[in-house]
Amino acid sequence: KMVDPTLAEMGKNLNEAMKMLEDNQRKVEEENEKKYARKDIPGPLQGSGQDMVSILQLVQNLMHGEDEEETSQAYRLQNVGEQGHMALLGHSLAAYISVLDRERLRKLTTRILSDTTLWLCRLFRYENGSAYYHEDDREGLLKICRLVIHTRYEDYTLEGFNVLCTKQPVIYISAAARTGLGQALCNQLGLPLSCMCRVPCNTMFGSQHQMDVALLDRVIKDDVESGKLPLLLVANAGTPGAGHTDKLGRLKELCEQHNMWLHVEGVNLATLALGYVSSSVLAATKCDSMTLTLGSWLGLPAVPAVTLYRHEDPSLSLAAGLTSSQPVEKLRALPLWLSLQYLGHDGIVERIKHASQLSQRLLENLKNLDFIKTSVEDELSSPVVVFKFFQEYSNRDQTSHAAQASTIQHPIIGNDRHIYDTFNQWLGEQLAQLVPASGVDVVELEDEGTCVRFSPLMTSAVLGTEIQDIDQLVDCLKMKIPVLTSTLQLREEFEQEVRRTVGLLYIEDLGWPGLGVVRYNYHSDEKNDDKQEKELEKINTELLKKLNELESDLTFSLGPEFGGQKNCVYIGMVTEDLDVSELVETIAATGREIEENSRLLENMTEVVRKGIQEAQLQLQKANEERLLEEGLLRQIPVVGSVLNWFSPFQASPKGRTFNLTAGSLESTESMYVSKAQGTGTTPPPTPTSSLAKQRLPGQKAFKRSLRSSDGFSETSSISHCDDLERMDQRPPALSPGQEQGPLETEKPEEQKEVVQAQTNPEDVLSDKPPPDCARGEEQASDR
Repeated sequence: KMVDPTLAEMGKNLNEAMKMLEDNQRKVEEENEKKYARKDIPGPLQGSGQDMVSILQLVQNLMHGEDEEETSQAYRLQNVGEQGHMALLGHSLAAYISVLDRERLRKLTTRILSDTTLWLCRLFRYENGSAYYHEDDREGLLKICRLVIHTRYEDYTLEGFNVLCTKQPVIYISAAARTGLGQALCNQLGLPLSCMCRVPCNTMFGSQHQMDVALLDRVIKDDVESGKLPLLLVANAGTPGAGHTDKLGRLKELCEQHNMWLHVEGVNLATLALGYVSSSVLAATKCDSMTLTLGSWLGLPAVPAVTLYRHEDPSLSLAAGLTSSQPVEKLRALPLWLSLQYLGHDGIVERIKHASQLSQRLLENLKNLDFIKTSVEDELSSPVVVFKFFQEYSNRDQTSHAAQASTIQHPIIGNDRHIYDTFNQWLGEQLAQLVPASGVDVVELEDEGTCVRFSPLMTSAVLGTEIQDIDQLVDCLKMKIPVLTSTLQLREEFEQEVRRTVGLLYIEDLGWPGLGVVRYNYHSDEKNDDKQEKELEKINTELLKKLNELESDLTFSLGPEFGGQKNCVYIGMVTEDLDVSELVETIAATGREIEENSRLLENMTEVVRKGIQEAQLQLQKANEERLLEEGLLRQIPVVGSVLNWFSPFQASPKGRTFNLTAGSLESTESMYVSKAQGTGTTPPPTPTSSLAKQRLPGQKAFKRSLRSSDGFSETSSISHCDDLERMDQRPPALSPGQEQGPLETEKPEEQKEVVQAQTNPEDVLSDKPPPDCARGEEQASDR
């Protein structure tokens, strides 16, 4: 076989370069050596130049980076594959072919362009079409707009914008179109924003993401009556958000009625290559133009987007920029020409079919999950799946919902909308982090709010998504649903507990995905706001540190980096076995402890100073008393020694100890007697949660105990904390012949009498029970 040696060398060099760029497995020692290497520092251009290996090594360092830690994230080069190498080879070949002589270049580019256009028109069922290849996916629509302007305004080439003043052109775009499309078209065409008409979607019947055809008809008639010229309508075969398809058949009839151009774009156009195509998408084959993004559909890097169109006048197409007389411009189709030949018809169809199967697999699993609502246009052939977490039967909304729907239909209003948006934002981020190969992302829809979107046609070919990735995604979703439902149900209880607790302030933050936000409210008589703010920050920071030291499954943080409240404790997602009352009580007790310690430190200087002065006075007084007891003769050096020899004087040492807690001086006489300080004011007990003391061995904090006791009733109206205190005060077990009434029916006065009777030593030693105890037993037997 005859092979051009230049082409062979180019293919060899490309393979070597791709292997070097894709090989990101480097030793730690080499990375550390290169981290601060002098050659990585930008400097002047070397005069002698560098070899290709050194340049590719520099490119690799710039691509992978030395500081990247999460190399397992979605990285496009790791799934480029052979078909991706063909696309990259096309760019190298385009540079090589461009240096050929003009005649040979013209023949080659014409063949490449005609072949690619013919393959795409047959593949996507678009007969007698022409193709325009462009890098920016909006550029094709821009050229189409210019073509329509040249067609409808015959003198536009000569008079320019003056012709537009006679009849203002109008371009109609759906409200569900991608953001900024209309403004970008007006800026590139030099038209005012008044030339762009945003058509609302359905509100009563049909999908809420489809264009309202009846309303569009009325708008077009009003524009015609006001002297405007309707030019073009941009419809969607798969909206950017939810993947819904407009009623293309009716829209085509409406455009023919008003002599308008119909342009269609969207991810659902990829399904035209399959054997079975839904009727709504099949109507796109009758439109005037469509834009295809084959790079994301087939996982081809750096291939251009394609706009297929039908027009009879090639001169107007040339004037609009859809065709070019420059052969080099036609080489844009070369990477796609190589990739399509490498994949073949079956390979292209198989990739699109695989993406559709992934979406169907996910949709089937989502139908069996509670609290998950889906928003799909066609359950049989929808390549885009949008779902969200939604709990209709909550504590606060039990009477507002009569039945549970299987799809997202009724928008949520008020604070609930913000809460569900926050929770679904968290859900989407968690799923994308746990299963990066799935390619799920978070999307904001106008009616449904925040949802999780799975669009395999845009991501599966690049990320290499398989069926097992979908199963893993569903498993992760099943684990997250109980956490979401528990947190949503306990939010209101947490808010009520915090508002009832003295010293705590509930902060309402609808954008926080968790149990809630609480702040320990520091009370001070200090009039300086800055000092009080610093003290508040100090206490809540220390409170957060103490809470994180506890052995619990909860996450405590300072909140989001941007937009969060200051000096607060943010509590994350929780499970159903959370004891909210214990959590709130622990937060309050820990805050009080920190506040008391803070105040003690503030007053320590003044207390110590006063204590020292008082100690000096008492020591001086003690010295004077010692002089009176010993006498004056004992103070004389020689005489005192002789006198002490013949008549020793026994005096007990008297010292003073300073109690920091009580702030008072105390005598040390008892210390010399018992060798331990047994008297004085005892420090107050550390304020801790009484519920935490009842924790079972190995049980983490803030968990509800499943242990039940016969000593108290579950239907009692008193709190759980009071029940535990009553259990500590229960009398000893009675004899077998003695009866005792239920504990929940005892009166507080009778309990007090029984406890006093048992703690009286005289009554315990006596055989005769006290009158009060006997009377209490008689009353108990009467009951």
